[in-house]
Amino acid sequence: MSGPQLDKSLWGGAELFDRMLADVRARRTEFEDQHYVSKDIIEQWKELGIYRAFVPKEFGGDERSPTEFLLAIEEIAAADGSAGWVASFGFCEAYFAGLPLDTIHETWQDPDAVFAGAMFPLQSAKVVDGRYVLNGRWKWASGCMGADRIGVGIMPDEEGALPRMAVLPASQVTIHTDSWDTHGMAGSGSFDVSVDNVTVDPDWTFVRGGPKNLHTPFFQYPTITIAAQVLAVCSIGVARTALELIKELDASGHRSRTGAPSMGDRDHSQITMAKAEARLRSARLFFYDAIDVAWERLLGGDELTTEDRNMLRLSCTHITREAAAATRLAYEIGGMESAENHGHLSRCWRDVHLPTQHAFMGEQTYKNAGAVLFGREPDKGFL
Repeated sequence: MSGPQLDKSLWGGAELFDRMLADVRARRTEFEDQHYVSKDIIEQWKELGIYRAFVPKEFGGDERSPTEFLLAIEEIAAADGSAGWVASFGFCEAYFAGLPLDTIHETWQDPDAVFAGAMFPLQSAKVVDGRYVLNGRWKWASGCMGADRIGVGIMPDEEGALPRMAVLPASQVTIHTDSWDTHGMAGSGSFDVSVDNVTVDPDWTFVRGGPKNLHTPFFQYPTITIAAQVLAVCSIGVARTALELIKELDASGHRSRTGAPSMGDRDHSQITMAKAEARLRSARLFFYDAIDVAWERLLGGDELTTEDRNMLRLSCTHITREAAAATRLAYEIGGMESAENHGHLSRCWRDVHLPTQHAFMGEQTYKNAGAVLFGREPDKGFL
C-alpha cells in the first residue's frame, strides 16, 4: 500500500516482529473468547519495545516518532483488531509527562512498564492529611489485564480542583472481568476497574491534557490527539485485512452455487473493491501526512498551528469512518461467508465499527473541525 511503511528493524527486526504477528493471528479467537489479550503477548510487545516507544532515551526508552509507532500498531491491528487496540496504549507514556519529575524518574525505572487507564466516570476523592482517598468504579480500562499500573479518574474534594488521573500499582485495583461484552474489539479487555479505600499521594496524579514537565518534541505533541490516533490507526489495519480476505476468498476458487460468475469476475465486486481500495488509501495518506507535517514542525522547534492541530483531528476521524466504510464494502462482496461469527471477515466488520463509536472520533469531531475551518471556536479540549 502507498504511503509510509513499517520499518521492522526498529522493533526487534523482521524475524521477531513477524513471529509475534503469527502468534497473534493464530490466537485471535482465544482473545475474543476470553475478552482480553493474553499476558505472554504483552511480554512479547515489551521485548519489541512497544511500551517504551515514547519513553525518553535518558530513561531507557527509544523516543520513536508518532508515525513509527502508529505504523507498528497498524500492523498488529491487521493481525487482530483487539491486539492492536491493546498494544496502542503504549502511547500512554504521553500522560506521564504531567507527573512531577521525581515521580517520572521512579515511573521509568522500568521503561517497559505497562499502563492502563480508566478516566470515567470521575469519582470524588476526599483529601485526608494531604493525600487523596480513592473509592469507586471506572469503565473502559483497555488492556488492564496486562498492566503494571492503572490510572483512575478523580475529582479531588478541594477548592479549585481540576479532574485528575491517579496512578496506582495494579495490585491495588480490582478488575471486573464480567464487564466487557461488546460486538467489536471484544478481546481488548476494556473491563471496569474499582478501588476500595486506597490513598494516593498527589505526586502520583496528573491533569490529563495539563502542563507537562518534559519538553522533547513528543511531549509537545497534543496528548488527546495521539490518544485518538492510536485507536483510529487500528481501523486501518482491520480494513486492510478485510480487503485482503476478499482477494483470498476469490483466489481460493470460490464459486457461486447457482453457476453465476465467480466473485472476482462480477462487475459489482470489481467496482466495489476499487471503491473500497480508493477510500482506504486516500484516507490513510491524509492521516499520515497530517502527522508528518506536525512532527516536522515540532522537530524544527516551532509550535503547532491551529490548522496543524485541526488536520490531525480531522484526518483521525476521517480514517476511522473511511476504514469502516471500506470494510462494509468488503463484507458486502463476501456474501454469506461474511456472516460466520468466527470467520475473520465477520470479526473485521465488528472490530472496525467499534472505533467509530469512540468519543474521540464521534460525529461531534466533524462539527468541531468544521468550526475551525470557518474560523470559529471548537469545543473545549478538541485541539
